[in-house]
Amino acid sequence: QVQLVESGGGLVQAGGSLRLSCAASGDFNSIINMGWRRQTPGNQRELVAQITTTDVTNYADSVKGRFTISRDNAKNTLFLQMNSLRPEDTAVYYCTADFYWGLGSRTNWGQGTQVTVSS
Repeated sequence: QVQLVESGGGLVQAGGSLRLSCAASGDFNSIINMGWRRQTPGNQRELVAQITTTDVTNYADSVKGRFTISRDNAKNTLFLQMNSLRPEDTAVYYCTADFYWGLGSRTNWGQGTQVTVSS
């Protein structure tokens, strides 16, 4: 399994930037991809960004051009650089890891970090 701990959330004004970090530990050989998901105040969950083990990235349409996912393999850390933040980006952001488990796969989630964007 893979354990995840996020940091870097906070309060920022619209147009500002934040950088989220996710420290990962565990069995990295089983990882399929890693990503960031968010849950809005209305409880909608959304995949924000994803990166595969071959560094292929994928973004939600709502964040394309504003958010960048990256990782530091030496430090086992995943990042989400968020620029030009909007009030609708307000959510709890979760670091996630999809990994092989038995004959299938599963997803582990971190504890989440709150991002609040004021207008």
